[in-house]
Amino acid sequence: MPKLYLAPMQDISTLAFWRVMESRGGPDVYVTEYFRVHVHSTPERKILASITDTDVGDKPIIAQMIGTEPNYLVRTAKQIQSLAPCSGIDMNLGCPSPRVCGRAAGGALLKNPDLIRRIVESLRPVVEGTLTVKTRVGFETEAEFEQLLDLFASLPIDGLAIHGRTVRERYQSEVHTTEIAAAVERLDCPVTANGSIVTVPTALAMLEKTQAAGLMAGRGAIRNPYLFDQIRATLAGETAYIPTLADHLRYVEDLYEEIASTAWQYEEHKHVQRMKKFMNYIASGIGDGVFSQEIRRVQNAEDFWAVCHRHLGTTEPLPAEPTADGKLFCGFRELTCSTAIG
Repeated sequence: MPKLYLAPMQDISTLAFWRVMESRGGPDVYVTEYFRVHVHSTPERKILASITDTDVGDKPIIAQMIGTEPNYLVRTAKQIQSLAPCSGIDMNLGCPSPRVCGRAAGGALLKNPDLIRRIVESLRPVVEGTLTVKTRVGFETEAEFEQLLDLFASLPIDGLAIHGRTVRERYQSEVHTTEIAAAVERLDCPVTANGSIVTVPTALAMLEKTQAAGLMAGRGAIRNPYLFDQIRATLAGETAYIPTLADHLRYVEDLYEEIASTAWQYEEHKHVQRMKKFMNYIASGIGDGVFSQEIRRVQNAEDFWAVCHRHLGTTEPLPAEPTADGKLFCGFRELTCSTAIG
């Protein structure tokens, strides 16, 4: 059985979201939002809280960091481990945000293999649990991955998660499964496959094409919080639960309440705007796009709930797939085709 990870997503992988996910089965492993690391940084309290205040039993929680200076990253890893009982430290080499890459961090580090080596080799002696890396298959093109794989094979890491797109492709392309499969064959450490795992068929296709030891889902898990349990049930030869739109409404209600409970101060308008970050994914595939359009326009709680009840107030099953819109969800149908792309 592959290990199932909830992907680290900035402003999404929060204490509130984890609590709601866990109540619906949740992943096998949680990974935090990234801790921003620079000369004056200290570990953010809200991200630490996602480790210290979340009751996920004995499930591992991995703390992710993003930064460029080895000394600051070492300092922060020590601080995180002293403040929160995480199971390991993960280094972000894949964030495609222009703001992050403009600071030579995240995915931009893929252009600087020597710095990656210095970072990992500096972290290895101080990380008490697992030391892992999350990467993409290249910055400009997947052809870069052959040299990156040589690098990763020589590093003292305990695992590698690969988002099967380049930094330039962000989330708007098919997934390059050939590169993930090459890493599985080459590396001694476990490889986790990430990218377009939004349904059970896409999860099965990713496993078949890559033979990865783990699967990491992000956007698909926001849209369908039962996804991890569905994958587990299917792989075990059991019947997976199909949520209804009414289940989806309860999910939104729980998320609304949890986010409110963890906010420093409840302000209705700001709270509704915060929910929209989740609703962009939750509404995908429901109501031929009308649900998504209407929820984007709401400004207060009354209108928010009116739209939600109008589109989710039935016992019809949740549509199996999100909308393939080329922006939020892209490339997942190609993943289930018989031939892996390279």
